[in-house]
Amino acid sequence: MSINDINGPAAFLDRDGVLNQAVVRHGKPYPPASVEEMQILPGVRDALDRLKAAGYRLVVVTNQPDVARGLQRRETVEAINAALMARLPLDEFRVCYHDDADRCACRKPQPGLLLQQPAYHLAGSVMIGDRWRDIEAGRRARVRAAVLIDYGYDERQVEPDARVGSLSLAVDWILKLPAKGP
Repeated sequence: MSINDINGPAAFLDRDGVLNQAVVRHGKPYPPASVEEMQILPGVRDALDRLKAAGYRLVVVTNQPDVARGLQRRETVEAINAALMARLPLDEFRVCYHDDADRCACRKPQPGLLLQQPAYHLAGSVMIGDRWRDIEAGRRARVRAAVLIDYGYDERQVEPDARVGSLSLAVDWILKLPAKGP
């Protein structure tokens, strides 16, 4: 039995646009600037409870490049994460603070955040995000399914396994997947 089998499957979740409302400017999503600006999206708590009941570990995987760019403080990102952790049934946060120029393995679309320890059973895991980087990271990590919450952002697209309008609809789709054999 490998370490991936020990930890079971995960639902890897992007943060901004999946759990909390993204701030959209000129067709592009941005994170909230503060805990006070952070708003959990409708239906998120129920959707996460359903994933948890189905046996998924809830792992947030989020790029926060504004820290590297000097536009956001790491303490603010961590305060937003702590507020989400306190209000939602999340198991873990994995954060990449780098910008594209850093060429790190953890910045989505690279799969590094999904592959960090503790490892999860990737063939049974899912990735849920609102941007092409999330879908591509899921593909590169070889998760079972990558689901896009489609807000029609003005950016490049990667074809997901499913395209939905909310986390709740993503969970509906995931829970209908046929049982996966050994």
